[in-house]
Amino acid sequence: MKQYCAICGCELHRGGEYATPTIQGRSHATEHHYVAERFFGRSRNRPQTQREAIFPKCPWNSEGKTVIFCYECHEELIHNPVFLPKDIEALNTLVRAKKLNEDHKTESREKIAGRIKLLHKIITAGLKQISEQASP
Repeated sequence: MKQYCAICGCELHRGGEYATPTIQGRSHATEHHYVAERFFGRSRNRPQTQREAIFPKCPWNSEGKTVIFCYECHEELIHNPVFLPKDIEALNTLVRAKKLNEDHKTESREKIAGRIKLLHKIITAGLKQISEQASP
């Protein structure tokens, strides 16, 4: 059964050349959790290590759900977003306005949970606005 990247739509393959700078390496299938496992205190990279959960329950009802991307879209697009200085300044302003800033870290993970939700809301709003602009 053929598989395709959920973002760019390229045909995926499995097997050798993962992450190599070749067409095969760039189009290698790779699985991604919609909501990071570490947010629930788990890590596939460190299966014996339990961390404190940021979210006791997934706010988006997507815990454990995955999607398949090509290596390029997964590792180079999704895992490396571009935040320029003005973007960080604007995010800082929003974080402070929402009282999600921290002068000193505490035992609570509530503020980072709020910042994660805020960033998701920003992405959702941006996607909606650009999609509406692109509509005929």
